[in-house]
Amino acid sequence: MAPERIELTPRQQQILHRVVREYVVSGRPVGSKTIADHGGMSVSSSTIRSELAELEALGLLTHPHTSAGRVPTEWGYRLFAGELLERPSLPPQPFPLDLFALRTEVESALQATSERLAEVTRLLALVSAPPLEATTIRHVEVLLLQPDVVVVVVITSTGGVTKHIVSFDGPVDPGILSWAREFLAERVVGLQLGSRLLRQRFEEPELSTQEHEFLAAIQPAFDRMLADDQRLFVGGAAGLLGAARGEELDAYRRVLEMMEQRAALLEILRDALDPKRPFVRVGGDFDDPALRDVALVGASYGLANRTLGTVSLLGPLRMDYAKAIDWVRAASRALSRFVEDVYADN
Repeated sequence: MAPERIELTPRQQQILHRVVREYVVSGRPVGSKTIADHGGMSVSSSTIRSELAELEALGLLTHPHTSAGRVPTEWGYRLFAGELLERPSLPPQPFPLDLFALRTEVESALQATSERLAEVTRLLALVSAPPLEATTIRHVEVLLLQPDVVVVVVITSTGGVTKHIVSFDGPVDPGILSWAREFLAERVVGLQLGSRLLRQRFEEPELSTQEHEFLAAIQPAFDRMLADDQRLFVGGAAGLLGAARGEELDAYRRVLEMMEQRAALLEILRDALDPKRPFVRVGGDFDDPALRDVALVGASYGLANRTLGTVSLLGPLRMDYAKAIDWVRAASRALSRFVEDVYADN
C-alpha cells in the first residue's frame, strides 16, 4: 500500500499527469517516447524512463506484463485528482440547461440535471434531492374514492407529490370531508413538512372527537412523505454498459445492482460530501466492494447557509477527472442558484 502522502518533484508530477491524461484518452499503456514527443518536456527519454520507474516504485504507476508502457494505479489516480482539487478554481463553465424554465418544480430540475450531466460526460450522473422536511406544503386535497375510502394528496412547494389511501369502517360523512379540506387549507398549507407546528395542527385541543379521529386517520399521508425521502435522480444508466470497456463491465454491473438500494447509495454520497469544494473518491476509498473499481466525483449544492444535496458523476477509474470536476462544479452552481430562488418562498 502506498503512503497517504507522497511528495513528488515538479518533473515527477508533470510525468504522472501526462501518463494519466494520455491513458484516459487512449486506454493504452504510456511509454517514455509518447511523453517525450507530446509532453512538452526538455529532457531525454532515458530520464523519463528513470522517472517512470521511480513513480512505479512509489506505487503510482504499474505496467502490464505485455507492455513496457505504464498505466496509473488507484493511488496514481487519487493523487492526480487530489492535485486537481488543490488548484485555484476558475469560475465554473455555464451549465447547458435552463433550470429556471422548469419553474419551481425541483424534482423536474434534478432529473433534467442528471440527464444533461450524463449526456455531456457519458458517465453515470447522480443527483440527490433536498430533504423533504425542509420544504413547505403547497396544497392538500382530500377526495372520496368510495363511500368508505378517502385519498389524500399532498403537494410540496418543490413539486413533491404523495397519495395516501385511507379505508374507514363505514361511509365517510361528507361534512367531515368538507371540514377537513377547509381546515387543511387554512391551518396546514404553508407549514414546513417536518415542523413541530405541523404536528401540533393535528392535535389542536379545540377540535371535536370526530375531527381528531379523521385527522389522525389521514396524518400518515404527511408522515409517509418523510419516510420515503430516499430520492436519488439518475442519468445515463441506460447507456452505461454499452459505453463500458471490457474490463469495466463487471464493475458497472455491480454499480447498477447497487442502484436498487437507493438508501445505501445516498449514504455513500453523504459520507463523501465536502460542503466547501468538489470531492473525489477512488476505488478503495469506499467500504462497499461494489465500488472498488469505480471513481466518484461530486459537489454539493444548496443555500448559502445550508447544503441540500449533491451532484455527482460515477465512472471508471480511467475517467477524465478534470472534465468531471469542471462539470459537477458547473451543475452544482446552477442547482444552487435554482434552489435559492425556489426556497426563498419556503
